[in-house]
Amino acid sequence: MKKYLYIPFLISSLSFAQELNLQQAKKIFDLPTHCISIEYPNKLGNVLGSENDLKTPKQIRPIFYGCFDWHSSVHGFWSIIKLMKDYPELDVNNKIRNQLNQLITRDNVTVEMSFFNDKNNKSFERTYGWAWLLQLQMELNSWKDEDAIKWSKNLQPLSDLIINRYEEYLPKLVYPIRTGTHDNTAFGLSLAIDYARAVNNKSFEKIITDNAIRLYQKDESCNIAFEPSGSDFLSPCLEEALIMSKVKNKHDYKSWLKNFLPQLLKNDFNLQPGVVSDRTDGHLVHLDGLNFSRATALYQIQNKLPDLKYLNKVADNHLNYSLNNITNDDYMGSHWLGTFALYALTNKNR
Repeated sequence: MKKYLYIPFLISSLSFAQELNLQQAKKIFDLPTHCISIEYPNKLGNVLGSENDLKTPKQIRPIFYGCFDWHSSVHGFWSIIKLMKDYPELDVNNKIRNQLNQLITRDNVTVEMSFFNDKNNKSFERTYGWAWLLQLQMELNSWKDEDAIKWSKNLQPLSDLIINRYEEYLPKLVYPIRTGTHDNTAFGLSLAIDYARAVNNKSFEKIITDNAIRLYQKDESCNIAFEPSGSDFLSPCLEEALIMSKVKNKHDYKSWLKNFLPQLLKNDFNLQPGVVSDRTDGHLVHLDGLNFSRATALYQIQNKLPDLKYLNKVADNHLNYSLNNITNDDYMGSHWLGTFALYALTNKNR
């Protein structure tokens, strides 16, 4: 088993992070394009109502059956679309484009929707997978490409269903879920509000804004010293700080942040990257994802409060720690980490 040692003074001495370029884009692109049609191993995560529900992943999820689980497949598609749009030379022979044409069809979307409408699975992927589906829809909507327009129209009914699920669920959520993994409420809200604003869905945006403020407005003194837990890929403190940056104006946000996470307002703020001891372990490798998601949050918070330029250095340190370790050597990391790296790089370059 390979061990990956963490050397604090080397990490803290780095003052730059890699930029998203064609070489980096190809490295990330190869990961989801490799696995979107790999059906096994697969973590289904669904509830069986009877023996009639014993089906293969591809039978119940004819689009998003690859990359180990549904949400990883969905955000793998997001990565593919994002990179094909920005770097068309990655698919000059149209191999991936032709594959997407076979997958994102009306008939396949209908099957995917029937699974979400099954009475035993109406909370499936709430809200992590929901949020990534909306990010995929948002990316397709913004691509003025003949095939992308068709894929967008085909996928829209499933996205509309997800929005309805959000609207039903959020008012019933008395307390936010503050984990460092998939169920984290703030992370799902953050991705969802980006979609709402991109498509100018004011009612959906208002639901997210109102509920975010209801859930988080009174929070204070988040103890980031307790982070991370052993398999986190999200920071509960930073994800909450991020969603609140999206629903408050600059002045009110800074006042709220002073009570919630005052360390961020001090120019000596520092946060060491999460240490990954074994990248073949599907849970331990989550900490690479944590480094990427922390970087994303810090970049976006700094965009909200431009005076906090030192946050970019902390973000860069996290990005640098894990970026060079994104490879296809082991499936436990390769099937999903590329997306989190791409999302961080995208936010760095904004």
